[in-house]
Amino acid sequence: MSARPSASFLLVDRLLDLFRLPAGDLLRDIVYRRLWSSILISSLGGQITMLSLPLTAAVLLDASPTQMGWLTAMEIIPFVLFSLPGGVWLDRVRKLPVYIVGEVSLAIAVGSVPVAAWLGWLGMPWLYFVAFLLGTVYTVAGSAAQIVLTQVVKPDRLVEAHAKNSLASSGAEVAGPGVAGALIKLVGAPMALAVDALLLLSSALVLRGVHVVEQLRRPRQSHFWRDLRTGVSFVCRHPLLLSLAVAVGGWQMCNQAAQVVQILFATRVLGLPPQTVGLSYIALGAGTVLASIFGHRISGRLGPGPCLITGFAITGVGWLVLALAPANEWGVAAFGLALFAFGVGAVLIFINFLSLRQAVTPTPLLGRMTSTIRWLTLIPAGPGALLGGWLGEHVSLRASLLFSGGGALLLTLVALRLRAIRSVRTLPTVADEHQMLGVETQPGGLNLPPVNGN
Repeated sequence: MSARPSASFLLVDRLLDLFRLPAGDLLRDIVYRRLWSSILISSLGGQITMLSLPLTAAVLLDASPTQMGWLTAMEIIPFVLFSLPGGVWLDRVRKLPVYIVGEVSLAIAVGSVPVAAWLGWLGMPWLYFVAFLLGTVYTVAGSAAQIVLTQVVKPDRLVEAHAKNSLASSGAEVAGPGVAGALIKLVGAPMALAVDALLLLSSALVLRGVHVVEQLRRPRQSHFWRDLRTGVSFVCRHPLLLSLAVAVGGWQMCNQAAQVVQILFATRVLGLPPQTVGLSYIALGAGTVLASIFGHRISGRLGPGPCLITGFAITGVGWLVLALAPANEWGVAAFGLALFAFGVGAVLIFINFLSLRQAVTPTPLLGRMTSTIRWLTLIPAGPGALLGGWLGEHVSLRASLLFSGGGALLLTLVALRLRAIRSVRTLPTVADEHQMLGVETQPGGLNLPPVNGN
């Protein structure tokens, strides 16, 4: 697939030319550079949505903590409903077109909010509907995006690729909150989402210029439910993948409980106006930039497993600091510190989490593995969001943050006892489990030494 370069891609490409990249740098590859540029553009828009959607609910619609919990849960429910069948479908179709359609669909979903506000239809039910649409697209197109990366980058460079992708997201997280805060002050939170819609459409145009060669491996006798069981069985019988799913699933519960009340805590306990909240999120971007730059080296020194566990601990400390913050200028500093800690910790978690699970999975199973892992890790996320909202409304907003911070630190101790994670000091190779699982492969494609998960 080819297309004329979009203005957004040419701008990013020109900026990259200003830096002298070392020989062999992934960004010297034109295909990966397009993918990276799309991630940068889409992430910038995502920062607007991340602030504008909950601020619309919290400030404009005066949502309660329980309603904020349901808003988050509505975005998670599609993962539970559609992840497993979506993975089976993804293993039968080309991933790049799904990724592109997903970006366009996200643009339509977020663009509907300012339209609804203009027509006088905007309310919490509309936001619930938009959140459900966003979650549905993230479920299928998000998995496709992760697989597209494996089609562009060699397996031994996945940690580096995820770190660079995180750097693109981090750059957006530095600039995005300030832009979002200015837009929210200028036109209001709902109308700011129109800018995100335009950025997502631009990202889709950039992706149209990405060229990948994908050989679909269709089983001779395809059966939906058997294929679904094969993907679930592969994850559940692989010690490393199952351990990762349990650990990251526990972290997602803590994370969602904190995210539900974070903006409410900033606006109602610390008394920050929406623009200041937006500017505070620059600290999150700074944390992700720092971790993205050094994350690959930290992972190489500690090992992917221990590096991931370190991320659990850092985010937990950040949430505890915010939970104990006073309602004064020190509280504002604690809010920024918590965001910074989350940025660092989340990057350390996900660059290793994504790389490990992709490195040990045969190509014919990537769609089903990705969807199964996402399903397992996000099942606890919905209850976490609802629990965070319930604690915030019936106990206190601080109680939700205390639960998140204490839970993340407890999870750190549990993960240190999971040998399948803590002992991973180098990125493993693909497990030779296709014969056991009945997966057809091309000759010589997957005949690599098995991985025992230790």
